[in-house]
Amino acid sequence: MLTPIAYGLAISLDVFVVFIGVRFLLVPRAAAAGYGVPAKPDGDAAYLTVKGLRDFSYGILGLALLAFAGAHAAGWFMLVVALNPLGDTLIVLRHGGTKATAFGIHFATAVIVLISAALLFAI
Repeated sequence: MLTPIAYGLAISLDVFVVFIGVRFLLVPRAAAAGYGVPAKPDGDAAYLTVKGLRDFSYGILGLALLAFAGAHAAGWFMLVVALNPLGDTLIVLRHGGTKATAFGIHFATAVIVLISAALLFAI
């Protein structure tokens, strides 16, 4: 019973991160607004592209670990990658984003990723 839940949650999170990465690559300003810190109109779009590529590659890596290395490796990956939404929480707070976005999106994501890691370690 635990195995489908652990894999299902991990796959869902990885696919969602791929989606976020693609969104930052295709519509960076809209994605930045959704992130919680809108991009300045005259800002350097390269940084938004970096975020998109980072998220896209992390999502693909997570899926590859699940497919080829197994639950234990994917659990370690999830444990480490949880640092990203924790850092995103601080970035949003530090740069004028709302507490609702920082905690309701980014911190909550970190908690879900940590739960995913725990479930992957448990199987």
